[in-house]
Parts: sequence; structure tokens; C-alpha cells
Amino acid sequence: MNVVIVESPAKAKTINKYLGSDYKVLASYGHVRDLLAKEGSVETENDFAMHWETDGRAVKVMKEIVDAVKGADKVILATDPDREGEAISWHILEVLLQKRAIKKGVPVERVAFNAITKSSVTAAMAHPRNIDTPLVEAYLARRALDFLVGFKLSPVLWRRLPGAKSAGRVQSVALRIVCDREAEILAFKNDEYWTIEAQLKTAKSEDLAARLVAISGTALKKLDIKDEAYATAIKSAIENNNFKITSVDKKPTKRNPYAPFTTSTMQMDASRRLGLDAKQAMSVAQRLYEGIDIGGETVGLITYMRTDGVDIIPEAVAEIRSVITSAFGANYTPFAREYKSKAKNAQEAHEAIRPTDPARTPEQMKQFLDKEQAGLYDLIWKRTIASQMAPAEMEQTTINLDVAGRDGKSYGLRTTGSIVTFDGFLKVYEEAKDDKIHATKGKDDAADSDEEASSRLPVVNTGDVLKDKQIDADQHFTQPPPRFTEASLVKRMEELGIGRPSTFASTMAVLRDRDYVRMEKKQLVPEDKGRLVTGFLKSFFTQYVEYDFTASLEEKLDLISDDKLAYKDVLRDFWLEFAATIAETMKLSVTQVLDTMNDELGAAIFPPKEDGGDPRSCPICGTGRLSLKVGKMGAFIGCSNYEKDGTGCKFTRSFADTTAGADGATPDGRLIGEDPETGLPVTLRAGRFGTYLQLGEQSKDKEAEKPRRSSIPKGIDAATIDLDQALNLLRLPRDVGLHPETQTMITAGLGRFGPFIKHDGKFANVETIDDVFTIGLNRAVTVLAEKAAGGGRSGFQRAAPTVLKEVGAHPDDGAPIQVFTGKYGPYVKWADVNATIPKAQDPLTLTVQQAVDLIVERIAKGGIKVKKKAPAKKKATAKAAAKATDADAPKKKAPAKAKAKAKTPAKKKNSAAVTADD
Repeated sequence: MNVVIVESPAKAKTINKYLGSDYKVLASYGHVRDLLAKEGSVETENDFAMHWETDGRAVKVMKEIVDAVKGADKVILATDPDREGEAISWHILEVLLQKRAIKKGVPVERVAFNAITKSSVTAAMAHPRNIDTPLVEAYLARRALDFLVGFKLSPVLWRRLPGAKSAGRVQSVALRIVCDREAEILAFKNDEYWTIEAQLKTAKSEDLAARLVAISGTALKKLDIKDEAYATAIKSAIENNNFKITSVDKKPTKRNPYAPFTTSTMQMDASRRLGLDAKQAMSVAQRLYEGIDIGGETVGLITYMRTDGVDIIPEAVAEIRSVITSAFGANYTPFAREYKSKAKNAQEAHEAIRPTDPARTPEQMKQFLDKEQAGLYDLIWKRTIASQMAPAEMEQTTINLDVAGRDGKSYGLRTTGSIVTFDGFLKVYEEAKDDKIHATKGKDDAADSDEEASSRLPVVNTGDVLKDKQIDADQHFTQPPPRFTEASLVKRMEELGIGRPSTFASTMAVLRDRDYVRMEKKQLVPEDKGRLVTGFLKSFFTQYVEYDFTASLEEKLDLISDDKLAYKDVLRDFWLEFAATIAETMKLSVTQVLDTMNDELGAAIFPPKEDGGDPRSCPICGTGRLSLKVGKMGAFIGCSNYEKDGTGCKFTRSFADTTAGADGATPDGRLIGEDPETGLPVTLRAGRFGTYLQLGEQSKDKEAEKPRRSSIPKGIDAATIDLDQALNLLRLPRDVGLHPETQTMITAGLGRFGPFIKHDGKFANVETIDDVFTIGLNRAVTVLAEKAAGGGRSGFQRAAPTVLKEVGAHPDDGAPIQVFTGKYGPYVKWADVNATIPKAQDPLTLTVQQAVDLIVERIAKGGIKVKKKAPAKKKATAKAAAKATDADAPKKKAPAKAKAKAKTPAKKKNSAAVTADD
């Protein structure tokens, strides 16, 4: 028996069918070992010796593999065809050798295939090789670097910058890119400028629009017309005049098709067109790669999806061209196109992402795929087909006009347009526009569209004279560069050479999970923690978050995998300087660190005041200096006159609140009105933890009662809050009435988990904030009774969770997977397993595959026992009933050892999880 080891169970089942009964295909479920998660796992003083442990979830998996290999005639390692896949094969072989599972003389082979198809698998089996040692060493270097940065730098953050969570070799540089863009946006100053556009009419009464581009032969720059007065003067000089055409230039142009997808370009297009983030796109692609059930057969629809290569094998090119010719005609396939990879390392420049069989059209496959799978397959198929099609042919026309102004100056205008004369590859695919990716500082709102370039122009000739219908002078302002989307950040990282295809998705996920960034309208916005960590690293670990330094490390990893550089030399060079930097930073006090951070982040957290005053002057005491401070709850801005014993100036504001209350709140309070019952002022205040309401003023007498306060709940706009709303919030909790059974008070209020009613120590949530102010006694009693009926203690039980979505059936047992609301957020439920849904994932768009990944990950963490469903009892037949002649006879007790165990092993991890490089 030949034992084949792959990464995922989906592959194992399919490949076993291809190879037949002489082979046993087992899945490792990804990496089986990792560095011990503790100090010393990489011994910097012992030639970087590395200490590994078998992952807890992999112990049982490896036992199964070891047992199978002990009786094998041949061992074939068939993990994925990239650096991580090579490392997994190496780890598996290391464990097998340690366990002495491979008998003397048993051959061990390494095979790799780019697609899960019978032809690809059988071809790979016919050409085995040894494990690629340089590729493994590149992995070892990468893993050691990531470990050293994580385990050496993160503790420095914890001790010198409370509230920070972690740093990473790639994640910290990606975070810096996001934070640097935010700094650009904050520092950006809008410039006013004007444009002049003439709406003209030809002799045949056809419309033509042209824009002013020159005055007296001098080309206009974008900001040359600075104000309305100048724009109005130009308008007056040229309106109601003759516009003479000085030239009509027609030029044929061609647009060539785009190369097939790499990992990064697929992620970008999936983000623009399908709204999938990088992790979601990779998860869906993994499913398409591993195989979809089509008519009872598992079929891999696409080639391997972690690649930076753009080439396609000749056999596939021939198939693609055949599909094009059949569907569109021979004129759409004039010649076979070749694309060259930009990958610096040929060993990792795999084939581009393409359909395994281009004859399987998206329309044919749609019935077998869910929405995300169908969308992504459609993109991959169209991009691949278009890559081998003829270029699109266009005719571009530029018309120049001249008009003599009444002020004695000549004014030049221009319009351009193009028409498609042959659609070529555009018949199938056109890359989605993403202005945000290409935007640069100073991009203006007048240049956001390509309508002018793509418009069809009327037929005119040189010397024609046109009359104006209307002259428009339009005001514009330069716009700051936009925030990064996931797609544009991936593009930027790729341009800088930071990370590799397998790292992008995990890097994005880490930034969100650490609360270093948040998503707003699909844009990445740095959180306070993220900006603080970036400022710290730029101040004290400058070299290690430099773009060039990180990119040069990636190049060295490529050289290692190309057997041109020794991996331990790279580690030594890195560690020598890195250790010295850590030692120097640890000598600094927290105060010294914060002083440096005040300077580094000064422009962002202490912006200039409109009146020209000192931006760091305390607005309360006037004598203190504002500075960055850190506490248990994170960073905030406080006054230098604050004393630890509670005396002195108490001014604080949040780190991000540079305006001391964009909603009008100030530290000493914006007056909203006066409480008619007490006569005390109601104020809106900016505090360390956000905006809040206060009734009255704080007395200097420490024994005096503190004024009543209330935070502003979500759903209420602090900027527009009125006196009635403020008083309602300040009077919470509110008495609803006495419970008719217990004669104890029911109250309504706002808590950590939203609006609620409370009775006799038991809580029940209500739907909206308004319910807190309006709910009556009868409704409150009903809500409490409904909750009591849902389960819990003392008769007042927790209400049943709400089902948000029916995801689908689990592929293993067909049991339903559902999304529920929970006390700590939405979660996935299958059988006895509850798995929390990450903040970044929209629970309503969760797919079956994503849900399974979360379930597998939860089981792998341990502490869950999945109960096996008991088989349905068979009905007794008449014949069986006749045999039961002694129904009343006492039954013999079965021996204790014979009792069947009802527990099943934990579910194995699905390989759809994206491998992390950082």
C-alpha cells in the first residue's frame, strides 16, 4: 500500500478516487508542528536552534499517519506547491523519522500539483522529487524572524506602552502604511481652484463640451485659476463669442488584455466587484480549488490560488483559445499570448489562477455553487479567457479650439473622446475601476470620471466655427488622498515588496483582530492603539518598520529559497542589530517614551488652533501642558497639573478627539439647558472615555455627593441632543411600576449590553432605547415572563437566542448550521459547538465554508465534545417479533468493557484556513 499525505480532507477524498485502491490518501489538516509558544524556542545563542511541538489538534492526526506509514510500501508527500506546503511536508517527515515509522528501504517521495484534476495528479505522481531543502530553509528563516520579532518586540510594547497588544514583522509595516496615510489626510490643506468649461454647438446643432487648457499660449496648471473673481473675468472675456477649431487629431489606439489572476490581483478584484475581504476571497478560492460536488463527483474548478505567477501552461492556453474561437470567432484569438511573472524567485512563481477546464463556463457551474463561489469563479474564468483574447481597438480624437477674448488674450480649449472600433477582450472582461487605489495627494473632485475620454464626439473639421450655448465657471477643491481599502492596501504592499501572496489575508485579519484598525465604508481607519503602536515603532524601532528594510528581508528569503544565501547568516545579521535596539529601548522609562511620542504624534494629536494659540495649552487651568498619558484603559490626553492624589487639574480627553468635542462637548461642559425640577445646569462634556452628560457641577468638597452623569448611548447623536433627551438619560434608571405578583419595583435602564428592564435582580433586554423611556407595566411584566419561559435560574431564565441566519447543512453530517445572537455577539452553532464570529465578519453574509472553518477552529482549541447522532432505530419486523418468545425473562447485563463509547473525536481542521506568514 502506498500512503499519500495531503493537507485537506477534501483533497484526500478526491485524490484517492483518482489513484485507486493501491493508495491510501490521508490529510494532515495543514501544519502539524509549530514553534513552542514560549521564550527560548529560537535559541539565538545556540546557532538559532529551533524547538518544535506537535499542535494539540494534530496529535491524533499524526498518530493516524504514523500508523498507516508503518505498513506502507511507499510514502508520498503531496502537500501544497508553495513554501508553506514544502514546510508541511518537511515537518511530517521529521515526525515520521522521530517516531521511526518509516521502515528501512521504504522510499519517500515529494510530489506537487497545481490543480486537483486527474491529469494533474497522475502527471505529478509520475515525476516525484525530493523535498526542496532551500525552500524549507526559507520557511525556517521566515518563521524564526517572525518569532523573534513577536516574542522580543511585543514585551517591549507591553512594558513601555500599556494597552498595546503585539507587533509583527509584516503586520507592523502594513499598519504603518495605513497610519501614514491617515497622517497625510490630517495634514492635508484644501486648495481652491476653478475650471472653465464651454458648452458649444456645431453647425449641425450637435453638442460639444470643451475645457479651457491655455491662456495666450501658456498651458494652464490645475491651481492657476485660484478664485471666483479670476474665473468670472475669464468667463466674461470668452462668452458669446466665436470658437474656432484649430486642429482635429484622430489616432488609433489599442488596449491589451490583463494578465491572468495572481493571488493579490484576485483579492483586489474580489474586493471591488464582490465585496469580499482578502480572507473571505481566499477561503472561497480554497473551496473552488479543493473541489465542488458536480453530479456526485468532486471536481477542482481552479488551479492553486496562492501564487505570484502569471504564466499558463501551453496545454491550458490551447484549451482557452479553443473556447474563445468557438464562442466568439477566430478574429478574437489572433495569436497565443505569453505573460512573464514578476516574481523574483522562479521556484515560487507558480502558474496563474485559472479554471482547470475553461469549457466549464460560469453559467454551467452556477447551479453547483453558492453565491460567493459562483461570483469568484465567474471572475477567474472571465479574466483567464480575456487574457488570451485580441486587444480592444479604439479611435481617440482630440479637438483643439481657440477663441479671442475681449481682454485681448487668446484662450485655448480642448476636448477628447474615443470610440471602440473592435471590442476584443472587452467583450468578456474589463477590470473594475478603483479610483481610490490610484489616487494621489491633490487629486481633485473634477477628475474623478473618465466620461470625457470615453465620450463620442461629433464630426467636425479644422477651421469650423462654433457658437457657445453656455460658459460654466466651476469651483473645486483639492482632495486629500483617500484611506486604503483592503484591495488598495494589498496593491500597495505588493508594490513595496512587503509580504507574499499567502500573507496578505492573514495580515489584514490580524490588524482588525488586534483593534489596530477598523472598517468604515470598506476603508481602513487606524484606531488609537494602531496609531500609538506605529508612532512607538517609528520612534524606537525605525529600521524595522521601514518599507525598504522589510522588502529587503523578503528578497533575502527569496535568495535563501533559490539556494543563493544561507538562512542562518540572514538570522545572525538581523538579530545582532535587533537585540541591541531592544536593549536600548528597555533602558528608557515610560515617561521618556511618552515624551518622545508627544513629539512624534504632536501634529496629529495637538493640531494648530485657529486663533494661533498654543495647541498644548490646557483649556481648563491655562497653565498646564497637555501631553500623552497611558492608563489601564489605553492612551488619553491629560494636563501636566494633574496629581495622582486626585488634586490639581482634571482635564482629560480621548486620544483621537483633537477638537475637544466635534459634537460641541468640552471638558468643562457645553450648556444644554436647566433642569426645571432642580434648577441645576445640564451640560454635555468631553471626557477621557468619550462624550457624557452631567447634571450640576462637581463640588470641591470631597465628601459631597458627585453630580449625576450619563453616557451617550449608540443611536443618539450627541451633537443634536436636546434638553428633554438629556434629562431622560440622566433620570435613568426609571421606575416602571410594582410587579403584580411580588409587589417589588420594575425598573428600566441602559447597561453594558443595551436597554433593559430589571425586576428582583433579574434582567430582560428590550428592543430599543425608546422602550426604556416608554415601556409600561403590562408590557414589562410580559417581557419578564417571556424571558422566564426561555430558560435560566429561579424561574427567570435567559431568553432563547435569536436566529439571525440559516447558513446551511454541515458537509459532514447534514446537520443545520445557524447564526445566533449572543450575550457577547453573534456566533455560529452546529450540534454542540458554538463558535464566535470575528468582529470583521458580517454574520449575515457568512457562507457554509466560512462557518465550517470557524467550527473547526473552535473544536481545535479543545474543551468541546461533539456527540455523535444515534442511528435511527429500525422497526421490528414480524419475524423478529416472533423470535422474542421470552420477553419477560430477565436480561443479562453486558460486561462493562463492552459498553460502546458515545463520544467521537474532535472534528479535524479544514485546510481552508489561510496560512499566516506573520
